[in-house]
Amino acid sequence: MFLRTLSRLLLLSCLDLLAHESPGAQARKPPSAAKSLAWGPGLEANVVLPARFFYVQAVDSSGRNFTSSPGEKTFEVKIVSAVEQLTRIWIQVLDRQDGSFLVRYRMYATYTNVHIHILLKNKHVAKSPFFLKGPVYHEGCDCPQTSGSVWEADMHCPQSFPQIDRDMALFDSVDPDRNAQEIPQRFGQRQSLCHYTVKDNKVYVKTFGEHVGFRIFMDSILLSLTRKVRLPDVEFFVNLGDWPLEKRKPTEKIHPIFSWCGSNNTRDIVMPTYDLTESVLETMGRVSLDMLSVQANTGPTWPQKNATAFWRGRDSRQERLELVKLSRAHPDMIDAAFTNFFFFKHDESLYGPLVKHVSFFDFFKYKYQINIDGTVAAYRLPYLLGGDSVVLKQESSYYEHFYNELQPWEHYIPIRADLRDLLEKIQWAREHDKEVRKIALAGQQFARSHLMGDRIFCYYYKLLQEYSKLQVTEPKIRKGMELVEQPSDDLFPCSCHRKRPKDEL
Repeated sequence: MFLRTLSRLLLLSCLDLLAHESPGAQARKPPSAAKSLAWGPGLEANVVLPARFFYVQAVDSSGRNFTSSPGEKTFEVKIVSAVEQLTRIWIQVLDRQDGSFLVRYRMYATYTNVHIHILLKNKHVAKSPFFLKGPVYHEGCDCPQTSGSVWEADMHCPQSFPQIDRDMALFDSVDPDRNAQEIPQRFGQRQSLCHYTVKDNKVYVKTFGEHVGFRIFMDSILLSLTRKVRLPDVEFFVNLGDWPLEKRKPTEKIHPIFSWCGSNNTRDIVMPTYDLTESVLETMGRVSLDMLSVQANTGPTWPQKNATAFWRGRDSRQERLELVKLSRAHPDMIDAAFTNFFFFKHDESLYGPLVKHVSFFDFFKYKYQINIDGTVAAYRLPYLLGGDSVVLKQESSYYEHFYNELQPWEHYIPIRADLRDLLEKIQWAREHDKEVRKIALAGQQFARSHLMGDRIFCYYYKLLQEYSKLQVTEPKIRKGMELVEQPSDDLFPCSCHRKRPKDEL
């Protein structure tokens, strides 16, 4: 808890300094190795993530935090094993341009003991070197913590998540036997579903519908979780489509359906989106956009950003067409264009021409980011919040797992669903730069504390745990289910030191 508390205090301190300092103000003294700080889950052996991470805050000899970059190469990080000479660990030190650095590293093997050296001109920073007593498991190691409560404590998971509490409150109980019959009959012909059972910490699945390719995201997060912690026996259905499915009122007999997106008109149980889930699993892998990388690619400093509202995307909603029309009428206020036509191809002559794709990191050259729904909620919102711009978010009936914790005018600037007040809000933002800067920083802080990989794992675990408590019959491996195999790791196998329950032997 100390590390989380320290993290919050330091980041809030940075927010306060950034909100009040004049542009370019900075401590003149160089960073001090003794005074600088290091903290985060990547400095703890039992926090197993695909990419582990921690933070370093540059502090000068008088104890003053840096609030702008002291230089990209200020800190050097070395990670070695006390036993093995050659370590297969990829390290990146990311400069967040606010005086702090995010260090992420991906282990491709399990090591007996790990030493993390954080250096400033060959001097150890803070309490460096940090000793992670082994074995320190890598992402591919199948060695679950048998106690869920111990795992939650190691991960510093919050006691509850508001959205999970809301979703679970819809159900007095859940009957796996009844659901196994009724849900496929009701949804299985027209929708794409996965029927999962987790039994003895093994994952089984049966699919319904034609388009089931997106099951790879759910398969992957479940397998990753079972490698880290023993899950409760649980049986549930996952909707693989964009739109939430359960449209019945709470007074009717509703079925529990897990979806990546919720809406005010449906009753689905919401999970983190497949996009955010994949970015966590593939950080420092095949995915370049994630909640870690975005923090080091936030564009110019606030005063140097373009004071224009920016948007790029495809034509998946009528309001997006209206946005492009507004941009053409007011190019001095809005820069919005389509990169792809799919839904309104017959209107391409009206709303084209298409423009080239823009690197997401280049979005942050602009102060104001417009977030408009696509087919459902726009799944880019976590990354927009994590940058260094303010989000103008369309009012919407769709929501992701964290929306209910966001506050308008605190974390983002709200705009009407029909965009009628968009120009007015942009003008207001231009005239209230200090207030807008604070909103941008609060949104950024929210993303950094609520949407990182450790929180996403916690959310999935808590969701399955709370759902399992509602089951009134025993979860079963149903006819037609197949075992979802753990990926093999012949090159870097690991030995698990934990004693497994007898039913797993």
